[in-house]
Amino acid sequence: MPATTSAPRARSWWGWGYVDAHPDDTECIALGALLPGTLARPLPVPRVADLPIGRPGATPPPSLAHLVTADPGVRAAHAMGKAYRDVARALRGRPGRIPDLVARPTGDQEAADLLDWAGGHGVAVIPFGGGSSVVGGVEYRGDAHHAVLSLDLTAMDRVLEIDAVSRSARIQAGALGPVLEDQLRPHGLTLRHFPQSFEFSTLGGWLATRAGGHYATVHTHIDDFVQSLNVVTPAGVSRSWRLPASGAGPSPDRLFLGSEGTLGVITEAWMRLRERPRFKASMSVAFTDFHRSLDAVRAIAQSDLAPANCRLLDPGEALLSGASRDGSAVLVLGFESATGPVDDRLATAVDLARAHGGRGETPAVDRGAPADAAVSAWRTAFLRMPYQRDGLARMGAVVETFETAATWDKIPALIGAVRAEVGAAALKATGYPATINCRLTHVYPDGAAPYFTVAVAGRPGDEVQLWDDIKAAANDVLHRHHATITHHHAVGRDHRPGYDIQRPEPFARALRAAKDTLDPHRILNPGALIG
Repeated sequence: MPATTSAPRARSWWGWGYVDAHPDDTECIALGALLPGTLARPLPVPRVADLPIGRPGATPPPSLAHLVTADPGVRAAHAMGKAYRDVARALRGRPGRIPDLVARPTGDQEAADLLDWAGGHGVAVIPFGGGSSVVGGVEYRGDAHHAVLSLDLTAMDRVLEIDAVSRSARIQAGALGPVLEDQLRPHGLTLRHFPQSFEFSTLGGWLATRAGGHYATVHTHIDDFVQSLNVVTPAGVSRSWRLPASGAGPSPDRLFLGSEGTLGVITEAWMRLRERPRFKASMSVAFTDFHRSLDAVRAIAQSDLAPANCRLLDPGEALLSGASRDGSAVLVLGFESATGPVDDRLATAVDLARAHGGRGETPAVDRGAPADAAVSAWRTAFLRMPYQRDGLARMGAVVETFETAATWDKIPALIGAVRAEVGAAALKATGYPATINCRLTHVYPDGAAPYFTVAVAGRPGDEVQLWDDIKAAANDVLHRHHATITHHHAVGRDHRPGYDIQRPEPFARALRAAKDTLDPHRILNPGALIG
């Protein structure tokens, strides 16, 4: 009998992740019951057939036609990212500007040819990656271009070369997280960059947004793993030398890391790898005093222990994830190594936490499955959270997540101000009290990255405006406390006001000059980051 293969899981065009993982109507209603004022029944799942998708406003030449599609379903799936704002618009049948065409190049030359055609015909080009942006980074807003091309690089997804001696690999930028790791696993190697969007985001997307990943300390961002970049721009191809380090002037890679597809299209990168960890240990520590838990995390971050996981959940976040049921804050600690046991480092970190009022049992070795119930609950909830957000959106709730970073001296007041002022803004806008939770996702010797979740019942049909109002209030708090507009979600279009304030004006002029030089027709991701 011929071999059978299972069909790939269907991705949602309008919401997070896989269609079969979305909450059903019953689960949506249960989620809505957690917030007073939500709808009695969930909004229907939106259909592509109900969208106003017109004929494409541009036609590629015959030489490029095989790379391009105008299929309505594909175009709809490339119209937006996966922010709450995007989900709410889709649920109301208002997804915004749908791209005219979607292109899937298979190599540098095809990508360059597409940019040449687009530049000569006034077609905007939106590098798409995996489409998991939560800041308006992969959509077109405005009317300066008569047509929009979404440039999907996921056909460029191979590990092209592995240097086992230097422990690095040359990888195409369209590789989704699981595809990349599957190719490295037989070599005993790993990139070990696991953002929450790991399944649905690409290496190129991580690089273009300076994504934060698996490690809560030390190597927190994708930047730390880059040896060199290959970038296709309308002005030519930029190929940096592959080096372990260099003091030769400003780094060319730094120009494109975080450039969000506005200066060029990252097509390949040499990335530093690690041996796959064989030794793991993890546990949780509970705190009745959240401020003392902040002190505990700071002590651990300022030690030389360097935990892979050091995430602090406030009482609301701990309750929501199932990591705590008694109103305690919970610190999730984890250590890992490819070379030797890590039990002693975990025990020392737990001792530091206990010295600041933490409660934890004797650390248990984790040989694969979590050894701690709270750790296991948090890991499961972490992956489920985006699906639950979409379920709440179907119930008419407004759910905003935003993250930032500030120095330790500012962290307590910043967290307090967000809870008070964003909570007041949400109450004023909706008439309902908001649930505001916080966790620390990454920590440094000099500061931390708080991640906030705001959930409140909305007004039917006004969900996007309410989201905008809450977002503006949050951005105002961050600015006044000199906290960054984003630690790892990128700028896109949603964070532009805050980014414009944060960056120095001489640097802004230099960035605009780089845009003029590399993208003279201004076709690359217009409106994101600059311009």
